[in-house]
Amino acid sequence: MSRKKLILWSGIAIVSISLIAASYGNRITSERRLIRELVLASQRIPVPPPKLVITSLTVPRGLPFAMVLSRMNVDAQTTNEMVAAARHVFDFRMLQAGNELKIARTLYGELAGLRYQIDPERFLSVVRHNGQFQAEVQTIPTTVETEAVFGKIDGSLFEGITQAGESPELAMRIADIFSWDLDFYTDPRPGDTFRVVVEKKKVASGQTIAYGKILAAEYVNDGHPYRAVLFHDPSGAPAYYTPDGKSLKKAFLHSPLKFAAVITSHFSYHRFHPILKIYRPHLGTDYAAPIGTPVQSIGDGRVIYAGRKGEDGNLVKIQHSNGYDTYYMHLSRILVRVGQHVAQGQTIARVGMTGLATGPHLDFRIERHGQFLNFEHLPLPPSEPVARRDIAEFIAVRDREMALLPQPGTSMASASKPPSLMPAPTTPSAASPH
Repeated sequence: MSRKKLILWSGIAIVSISLIAASYGNRITSERRLIRELVLASQRIPVPPPKLVITSLTVPRGLPFAMVLSRMNVDAQTTNEMVAAARHVFDFRMLQAGNELKIARTLYGELAGLRYQIDPERFLSVVRHNGQFQAEVQTIPTTVETEAVFGKIDGSLFEGITQAGESPELAMRIADIFSWDLDFYTDPRPGDTFRVVVEKKKVASGQTIAYGKILAAEYVNDGHPYRAVLFHDPSGAPAYYTPDGKSLKKAFLHSPLKFAAVITSHFSYHRFHPILKIYRPHLGTDYAAPIGTPVQSIGDGRVIYAGRKGEDGNLVKIQHSNGYDTYYMHLSRILVRVGQHVAQGQTIARVGMTGLATGPHLDFRIERHGQFLNFEHLPLPPSEPVARRDIAEFIAVRDREMALLPQPGTSMASASKPPSLMPAPTTPSAASPH
């Protein structure tokens, strides 16, 4: 081979090798760039969490927590681990029937966590983290909204409230406000109406989970309106008043028993005694009731006697304001002591048949300035009206809250819309409590 050909082929070989090397270099560079871009892309794109399978159960009545989880195919060891993790925030012995319980499992069947609805505002969360369960009680965010509610009575107040889309709890609250003037078991008439402005506590879904204060209320019974405005008494405690400043609360309750009872003997100056077989005064009212029935103080006062007293049996005597004393006789149990201050409606004793008694009953008596009165025919004295010093504040509150009541005739569907201003009621007078 001539020298010229050798040089030519050598050059061709060098160029070929260079091209091949450059090609491999470009390929390696491209592969490295691709790998680098894939790594960066994987860092930018979040890795989705493992999918979970959720199982829900309404807690059945009478089953302990371990048996509830056993029904959901959770083994005993896992159950014990969750109980131990939650011990510092929740006691599973307080599990309530009817509440919702949820468990979450991975696609491989491993228990990932538990959620239990404690009440409308709280839930228990137990989550597995790094192989260990962690528990905490979380609060569900709520808001308080003021809404107006309107309804009409066809049967009972409870039915009217539920027909208006509200909970029976609201019916009980309305009944409590007007209980001094109305008996909601017997007084409601078809065609009666109610209007209230009430605070509602709601969760994010808009569901009402609780009622707050009723700011203003009206119940029209057989054409006669009863109205109430929330204010405060002279001590600063919440209290309801009529629009002219009179207290809705009376000084005394209608009955010394928390539940209805039959009157077996009335107030009399000449009654035949069933045991002594003689005629003598009976200066009280006898209520027949089973032994153990709660006895309540009809008004605020101070206990001045609590113990055994001859034929009266176990006796509680309470001193009230304005010269009134009340007597509760033949009791099976006394729940108060001398000197103790009691509140209106507070349970002070239990019905019995101690002393001179033919059967279980309560002999109730009321006395004023040493003279016994017929409680069945006694006009119940009202509490104090709005204090003179608070009249201006009361008028401002009254006008603001009553203006929120829906106008009469408002449809239930639009009752929560802002109503127009109502004419202001008459100005209260502090000169008279009546």
